[in-house]
Amino acid sequence: MRAAGLRGIGAHRPANRVDNTEISVRLDSSDEWIRDRSGIVTRGIAGPDETVVEMAVSAGGKALAAAGVDPADIGLVMVATCTLTHAIPGASGRVGARLGLRNAGALDLGAACAGFSYGLSLAADTVRCGTADNVLVIGSEKFSDILDPYDRSTAFLFGDGAGAAVVGVADVDGISPPVWCHDGDQADILQTVGNPPILRMEGQAVYRWATTTLPGLARAACERAGVEIGDLAALVPHQANLRITDSLVRALKLPEHIVVARDVVDSGNTSAASIPLALSRLLEAGEVRRGDQVLLLGFGAGLTAAGQVVRCP
Repeated sequence: MRAAGLRGIGAHRPANRVDNTEISVRLDSSDEWIRDRSGIVTRGIAGPDETVVEMAVSAGGKALAAAGVDPADIGLVMVATCTLTHAIPGASGRVGARLGLRNAGALDLGAACAGFSYGLSLAADTVRCGTADNVLVIGSEKFSDILDPYDRSTAFLFGDGAGAAVVGVADVDGISPPVWCHDGDQADILQTVGNPPILRMEGQAVYRWATTTLPGLARAACERAGVEIGDLAALVPHQANLRITDSLVRALKLPEHIVVARDVVDSGNTSAASIPLALSRLLEAGEVRRGDQVLLLGFGAGLTAAGQVVRCP
């Protein structure tokens, strides 16, 4: 089989920023209350024209440019999202058409916050098997379309945005086989209800599941990749809540040299978009470099989780 790796990353962050003060007025809370429960200070909220599709096009185009890949050479485009307010049509076909991916298949992924990690694994296998030379994987979410602005469990947690990666043929394999899992028995603790759909979440239950599941998943992902945790340059977990990230860091007893992504502070929880957004920020800031090994951990609604070690493009 061929080797597969990341070739480029792209991100779309809405220019409109909403801080805790604005949200706390609606929730009869405070900036301190929101920070204590989530670590979030501000988040991007998309405008009317920044749809799931438009943000995916923006992030995907930047990933293609970073990778130096011609759109005609993309064999498959996958869009991971859980915030489309309709089932048909999906996002991937429209994104592919907008980006000129005329030779690509199109597939939507429904693994919520773990969607990007699942997409990377599927993309890597597609490249390894020779089905496609290059795959575009995008996570794009617009939670402002499905939030109840007065729900004290969700209104302050989520933001909008999109992140993307091009996976292609590489000299050395740069995306490890995944370790993934699910707990469908608890699926109803994070779900959309009604028409139009509104997000509902049992926050404490999600926190318990994540903090219990993630340490073992992280260790298993490193073992499957054949690396020690100390070999990592960075940890990029899904940016759900800073308390979950800090709990994971303590449980893993991470060495001080490992950079930990905390993009949630400025972006909120952007579900399937959060991992590529966070990795993009680390690359832009020079906190990780080409070839560095980074552990990605996606987890959330479903309940689903997935982890893999990747080499930075």
